[in-house]
Amino acid sequence: MSRVVVIGAGLGGLAAAVRLAAAGRDVTIVEADDVPGGCCGTATVGDYRFDTGPSVLTMPEVLADVFAAAGEDMESVLPLRRLDPYYRLRYHDGSHLDVVAGEEAMTEQVRALSGAAEAERYRRFRARLGEMFDMEWPAFIDHDMTRLRDLVRPRVLARLAALGGFRSLDSLVKSHLTDHRLVKAHTFQALYVGLPPRRALGIYAVIAHMDTVGGVFFPREGGMHAIPRALAAVAEKAGAHLRYGVRAVKVEAGSSGVTGVRLDTGERLAAGDVIVACDLSRAHTGLLPKGAGDWRLRRPRYSPSCLVLHFGLDRRLAGQAHHTLHFGREWDTTFDALRAGRPQPDPNLLVTYPESDTGAAPRGHATLTVLEPTANLRGGADWDRLTPRLEDRLLGKLADLGYGDLSSAPRLTVDPPAWARLGHSAGTPFALDHRFTQTAWFRPAGVARRVPGLHFAGMYTAPGVGVPPVLVSGRLAAERVLEGAR
Repeated sequence: MSRVVVIGAGLGGLAAAVRLAAAGRDVTIVEADDVPGGCCGTATVGDYRFDTGPSVLTMPEVLADVFAAAGEDMESVLPLRRLDPYYRLRYHDGSHLDVVAGEEAMTEQVRALSGAAEAERYRRFRARLGEMFDMEWPAFIDHDMTRLRDLVRPRVLARLAALGGFRSLDSLVKSHLTDHRLVKAHTFQALYVGLPPRRALGIYAVIAHMDTVGGVFFPREGGMHAIPRALAAVAEKAGAHLRYGVRAVKVEAGSSGVTGVRLDTGERLAAGDVIVACDLSRAHTGLLPKGAGDWRLRRPRYSPSCLVLHFGLDRRLAGQAHHTLHFGREWDTTFDALRAGRPQPDPNLLVTYPESDTGAAPRGHATLTVLEPTANLRGGADWDRLTPRLEDRLLGKLADLGYGDLSSAPRLTVDPPAWARLGHSAGTPFALDHRFTQTAWFRPAGVARRVPGLHFAGMYTAPGVGVPPVLVSGRLAAERVLEGAR
């Protein structure tokens, strides 16, 4: 049986490779970097190690399913712990809300913040989120959307419409909750899909269900980068060959479809199937063969980007949650600024403090990562001037929030130009946004119809951005390859 070449050892590519190797296919993974991970990367500054990709892991059962496909128990190869709290939300008025496990415990948190009446409204809203998730997951998220008929499901669409799925996310949440702090707690997730809450579809309330109800998890050792390392190890154990430090430069195809992949070493890997699991916009500028173009990428709309500062701390932070969201005084205007290509006037910040990742810092020290959403490179900003200004503002903001003077701490800064140098189109690690015309079947297809054997995985394809969706994309790609071999 012919070889399958997977281009990119990110989570999507690794998820596909594990399943294909476990099914007995000859699999070679080609990765330009020296380590697996792709967007789920790692970096060091002196004695400090940082996760440079996603910090939020939800729905661990999706990850466990990848390991199970190769006969591995996730608890043995990648033990996780549930964070407590999942998030700490801090508001500009000094109040805060801990997002915790369990309906009763979470309802009590809401009651303490907003009163008994809002707590009952929250309980009903939580049930609505669960109902929407149960409808959407099998029909749209965990389902192959390579054909238009897969999108057209009248009964499901009608039910989602009745639940408010096609209203704006903002109006859906406000129809259930009245405290603006709770509204923010269940709409900030719109940034994950690259849209302001008033422009995102209500169907994306399922993201709030994933993390505020389902929970947020973290590897017990090694940080988030432990995930791709474990997947790569399982893929190799199942028989896949991993080639690091080698770049694919051309997917070759003939009249009957894919024939191989040309590498920057001059070597050619013969292949009957290829899964492209890297930045899809860049792949379309030279990597892919003639006929592989996708009309959905003719006018791509990218998500905003972010400025990330990774700090090495010479101390531990008592009482600091793993994830803390600091909401600024502004709300709608912050999203307007991002859309217009300007800095947020009063930025909302995600602070990650992976205290349990003891190997990331010397004894008694710790790491801290701060993310501020920004415009991407399409916004036209002069980042040579803007980045230092935003860094200084962020350092002042962190000092005001109680983190102390971090100006002299070891630091790694990643801005939109740096994301572009890492291979992300438009300088954003969040790919295409999830407006209706870039959702489900309207997102770039998982298969090239005119080039048999050419498949795609990762956040550019359906179901989209986020660790669970990317893992699902890898499974769908592997299933298409296996189905074609029958």
